[in-house]
Amino acid sequence: MNPLLDFSGLPRFAEIKPEHITPAVDQLLARNRALMEKLLSDTSAPTWENFVRPFEDANEQLSRAWGQVGHLNMVMNSPELREVYNANLPKVTQYYAELGQNLTLFSKYKAIRASTAFDSLNSERKRVLENELRDFRLSGAELPEENKARFMAIQERLSELCAKFSDNLLDATNAYTHLVDDEAALSGIPEDERQTAAEAAKEAGQTGWLFTLKAPSYGPVMQYAENRSLREAMYRAYVTRASELGDAKLDNTPLMQEILQLRSEEARMLGFASYAEYSLAAKMADTPAQVADFLRELAQRARPYAQQDWLELRDFAASQLGLSESHAWDVAYVSEKLRQQRYAFSEQEVKQYFPEDAVLSGLFGLVERLFDLHIRASSAPLWHDTVRFFDIYDGTGNLIGQFYLDLYARASKRGGAWMDDAITRRRIATGIQTPVAYLNCNFAAPVGDKPALFTHDEVITLFHEFGHGLHHLLTEVEELSVSGISGVEWDAVELPSQFMENFCWEWDVLQGMTRHADNSAQLPRALYDKMIAAKNFQSGLQMVRQLEFSLFDLRLHWDYDADGLQSVQQLLDDVRHEVAVLIPPAFNRFQNSFSHIFAGGYAAGYYSYKWAEVLSADAYSLFEDNGIMDTATGANFRREILAVGGSRDALESFKAFRGREPQIDALLRHNGLGV
Repeated sequence: MNPLLDFSGLPRFAEIKPEHITPAVDQLLARNRALMEKLLSDTSAPTWENFVRPFEDANEQLSRAWGQVGHLNMVMNSPELREVYNANLPKVTQYYAELGQNLTLFSKYKAIRASTAFDSLNSERKRVLENELRDFRLSGAELPEENKARFMAIQERLSELCAKFSDNLLDATNAYTHLVDDEAALSGIPEDERQTAAEAAKEAGQTGWLFTLKAPSYGPVMQYAENRSLREAMYRAYVTRASELGDAKLDNTPLMQEILQLRSEEARMLGFASYAEYSLAAKMADTPAQVADFLRELAQRARPYAQQDWLELRDFAASQLGLSESHAWDVAYVSEKLRQQRYAFSEQEVKQYFPEDAVLSGLFGLVERLFDLHIRASSAPLWHDTVRFFDIYDGTGNLIGQFYLDLYARASKRGGAWMDDAITRRRIATGIQTPVAYLNCNFAAPVGDKPALFTHDEVITLFHEFGHGLHHLLTEVEELSVSGISGVEWDAVELPSQFMENFCWEWDVLQGMTRHADNSAQLPRALYDKMIAAKNFQSGLQMVRQLEFSLFDLRLHWDYDADGLQSVQQLLDDVRHEVAVLIPPAFNRFQNSFSHIFAGGYAAGYYSYKWAEVLSADAYSLFEDNGIMDTATGANFRREILAVGGSRDALESFKAFRGREPQIDALLRHNGLGV
C-alpha cells in the first residue's frame, strides 16, 4: 500500500519514497474531484452532515498526504524529492484554486448559511461557515467567468515562484563553505565550535576547519572570531545569498519582482487597492494604514534607544578594540565584547549550562505544571535518526497530543525554526482524532559523546516553537478548520509562541533546567543576575531591526509599484532611512533571503510578530501579577487562548483571558524602552 494513502495513524515516514508521491497525489485528486461532482449535483438541500462533513473528510486526507510531502521537502531535501515535489505542486495548487472559484460550491455554503438550520449549529460550525464564505470571496469565486482562468494561473505561478525562492536560498546556503587551514586564524572561536568545524572538514574529506552559512556555524564566527577578514568573508557570503552577486542560476531578484507583480494583480482583480488590503481581510488589523501607524509609533519610541545603542557600540569599538570604523561584519563581534565587559559574562559561558537533556526536561516540566500535562517519550516512524517523538497526556491520563522534535541543522534541511501540523484535532466517527505537530529547529548537533549545548537564544527559540506546538496540540475544538492554529488570525498566531519566551528569563524556571557540561553545577545566581542585567542589551537596535523588516514587507505589498521605476532595493533603502539606525553596506541583499514573505505565509503580515508581541507581553503580565508558576492563571490561559483555537476572534480570546483590551506598556517595559 502506498504509505501516503494510509490515514489510519501516524505518517509512515520510514517508507515514503519519491516514487510514491505522484500516484498518491493523482489518486487523491481524482477521488476528491469525483466526490465534489457528486456533492454538487445532489439536488437535496445541503446540510452540515450531507455536504460539509464529506467535503472536509476528503480534503483533510489530501492535506495530510501533501503535508507529509511538503514536510519531507523541507527537512530531507534531495534532488529526487525536490523534482517530484515541484512537479506535483502545480496540480495541488490548481485543485485548491478550482475549489475557491467554484460558484456552485460557494452557493451550497451560502444556502446552509441562509437556512433555518444555521441557527441550531454550534458556535464552532457557525465560525467555519463564516470563514468559508469569506475565503470563497477572497479566492475569486465571485469573479466574472472570463477572469477566473487568469486568477487560477496566478495562483499556480505564485506557488511555483515561492517554491523556487526557497530552493534557491537552500542551494545558495549549502553552496558556500569556508575552509580554514591555519589554527591561528580561529582565535576567539570557542573550542566546541572549532571541534564542530573540524568534524565538518573531516566529513568533507578535507583537513582543517570548515565553516558554512548554516546558523550554528555562521553565528559563532560572527560573534567570536577575532580574525576580521574571516568575519568579512562569511558576512559577504551570507548577505549576498541567492542574489545577482552570486550564482546567477540562484538569483532570487527576478522571482521577487514577479511575485510582487502577481500578488498586486491578484488583489486588484478582487477589488482591493493593494495586496496588503487583501492580506488584512483575514487578520486582526483593519487597514495597512493602521499597521503602518502601529509600526511607526513603536519606531518613534524605540529609535532613540537604538541610536544610543549604536553610539555606545561604535565608541567601544574605537576606544577598546582599535576599530576606527565599525563595519557590518564587526557588529556581532563588538557587541559580544561589549557585553562581556559591561556584564562580565559571555554567551559561550552561559551556553555551557544548557545541555539539551536539561533544557528539554525543564521545558517539559514547566508546561506540565502550568497546564496540567504529562509528556512522555514515545516511538513512531521517523525521517531521520536524530528525530524524537513524544506523547502528551492530560491530568487524567488521556492521550491528547503527540509531537516530533527535529532539533539539529543539516544540509538537507531548510534554515530557521518552525512548527507545522501533521494531524489536526477533530471529531471523527470513532471519537476524537489526536493532534500531531512537527517542531523543527536548526541547532548544532552533539559532537562525539558530549550532549548538544544550546545558547540562551536557542533556548528561547525552542520555547517559542513549543508555544506554537501547544496552540496546535491543546485545542479542544472539534471542527477541523478552526481547530488548533487553523482559522486563527495570522497576526495573532504568534501570541502563544512569544508568550512562552518570557519564561526563559525567570530564575524559578532556569535554575531547574541547567547543568554545566563539565561539572553538572546548576546556573549560578550571580551569572543569572548578569543575564538579567544584560537582557535588554541593544534592545533598541533589535526592535528597530524588526520594525525595518515589518515596514519593508508592508510597503512592498501596499504602496510599492512592482511595475514602476523604483526597485525593491530602493524601497528597502527608503525604509531603512526612515526607521533604521544601523545601515548595512550597499552589497547587502537581505531581501533575497527574506523567505518569510517570499516563500512563507507572512506576505504583508510580518508585522504580526510585533503585533502579537504586544498581546503576549500583556498576557504574560498577568502571570507576573499572580505568580509566574500560578497554575490557576495557567489553566485560564489554556482554557481561553490555547483550547479555543480559531473558533472565535483572537481579540475576544485575549479579552476573555486578560479581562480587557491589550495595552502596549508591557511590551515596552519588557524591552526596557522607557516604561
